[in-house]
Amino acid sequence: MINVGFFYSVVSGKEQEFEETFRGVIKFLMENDTGIRDARLYRDVSVPGEYMIFSEWDSVDSFRKFIASRPFKETTEQGKSILRGKPRHIILRAEEP
Repeated sequence: MINVGFFYSVVSGKEQEFEETFRGVIKFLMENDTGIRDARLYRDVSVPGEYMIFSEWDSVDSFRKFIASRPFKETTEQGKSILRGKPRHIILRAEEP
């Protein structure tokens, strides 16, 4: 299992669109066999427009398949219009057998 943090800076006024997109992507991932176990969206209350998605995956491989997938690429393309700068992600914890 691994945990991944995705960090985003959202354009002012686009927060609702970002949150709705998150809900749609997570719904898709949970309804399909993608290897995701859980995902939570957190908003930084001290910095407007700053978000983190904390996700839990079966393995590093399942996470890599996701970020190489067409739905991920489509979502990141759409995100260009609502994000300030390029998002980043980090693997926070990895437990591999």
